[in-house]
Amino acid sequence: MRTPQVESASGLPAEVTIYEVGPRDGLQNEQTVVPAATKVEFIRRLEAAGLRTIETTSFVPAKWVPQMGDAEQVLGALGPDGVGRRRPALVPNERGLDRAEELGLQAIAIFGSATETFAQKNLNRSVTEQYAMFEPVVRRATSDGLWVRAYVSMCFGDPWEGPVPVEQVVEVAQRLMGLGCDELSIGDTIGVGTTGHVHRLLEALGHSGIGTDRIAVHFHDTYGQALANTLAALQDGVATVDAAAGGLGGCPYAKSATGNLATEDLVWALTGAGVSTGVDLDTLVETSVWMARQLGRPSPSRVVRALAGA
Repeated sequence: MRTPQVESASGLPAEVTIYEVGPRDGLQNEQTVVPAATKVEFIRRLEAAGLRTIETTSFVPAKWVPQMGDAEQVLGALGPDGVGRRRPALVPNERGLDRAEELGLQAIAIFGSATETFAQKNLNRSVTEQYAMFEPVVRRATSDGLWVRAYVSMCFGDPWEGPVPVEQVVEVAQRLMGLGCDELSIGDTIGVGTTGHVHRLLEALGHSGIGTDRIAVHFHDTYGQALANTLAALQDGVATVDAAAGGLGGCPYAKSATGNLATEDLVWALTGAGVSTGVDLDTLVETSVWMARQLGRPSPSRVVRALAGA
């Protein structure tokens, strides 16, 4: 396959950690349930492509997100490889944590909201009430030695409330990180962010005491801005980027949201800029072509389409 010409770009980190969300965020919005065996094969293929951090599943009740109703089955099939510190799973509450710890998970993620409307739709709680739900989860998890990530959704805009003030996002981020989380992932859930907004939010988070060494970025590509926004964040010192193989994804509670930043598009851009990711692009493209066949539609990733005609 073709590879990008490497011309090192200044102002970017030497290495970027790709936090692969395809098996969880990428599949959670599929209309038909993807078999557990297919998910396991997907994760194995992602591992073979060199992706080191893979979010495998979610312990959200199946009545909320049917696609994730097979968490125990998927992790059971993966065995010890599915529960390490580089294999986090989403945990919404203490019951979810119980299920995760029963399987021996060593890393979890909680999923908060920067806006009231999305908090009610996604968590059935207010922004203030979400902290009370997450506090015992994080306290128990950290006490038990688990690594904990905090997602904050709707950081760049909300489909019901419109623009989201930077200060509002910072306040939520501070409260969640104050619970004891190790990493913060700021999400552009509906893909409306732009580069100036990214710089402004990261600057404000830094002033609040949350440095880029503890921040990951999570961009959806609704308006074609995900890669540009990611590069802006990397220029500000972020070195962890959420992406989904093949550009899979969406949000079951935000219908305007399209797929995540495609991992292939990210790898192509970073490889050309001389940034190390540890990912074999050919194997990754083959994986996304395979997954697209399982889902019965072509991959939205531009790199996948260019390299494989998918």
